[in-house]
Amino acid sequence: MSGGFQGLLDDGDELQVPPGYRVEIIRGNIVLSPWPPGYYAGVMDRVCEQLGPRLPEGHIACSGPLLYVFPSAERAYEPDIYVVHRRTLRTTSNRLDGAALAFVAELTLPSTRDIDLIDKVETYGKAGVPVYLLLDMQEEQATVYSTPSAKGYESRCTRAFGEDLPVPAPFNCTLDTTGFQAPTSPAT
Repeated sequence: MSGGFQGLLDDGDELQVPPGYRVEIIRGNIVLSPWPPGYYAGVMDRVCEQLGPRLPEGHIACSGPLLYVFPSAERAYEPDIYVVHRRTLRTTSNRLDGAALAFVAELTLPSTRDIDLIDKVETYGKAGVPVYLLLDMQEEQATVYSTPSAKGYESRCTRAFGEDLPVPAPFNCTLDTTGFQAPTSPAT
């Protein structure tokens, strides 16, 4: 094992990650996070569809597995959904600049919920990510954080799933959260 944050990133690259997991660097540790249940993909798709027409010029919304690095916070996350300028993805590196993010959304899992609710709110806010959408899948509510500052986010708005949620600049739209809840019975 190497030392420091850079060493953790290098070690994460070398890990043989079991199927169904992804690697993040959180609080000085390599953390394996499980893949979400299938219905999360539908929720992520709905968020991307709704943001699509409101994206800033040259930006794209993605839900693919890419690692965004925040060196000053010694964090590296694989957001569930993110919006970046297309030029951010024109690299051969597997470590992308977290400061390039215009929007991030995380869908909580029981095993990583506290990380999304605490660690990522602080890191994204202090890094200047304009909008962080937290979809609390266990509490069935959506919170949008905005107005980032050196202390973190200064504004937030929470709505229950099924209600409309205002998403501030640079998107200036309303997110319809209808259908974000877990299905009542498993698919057959």
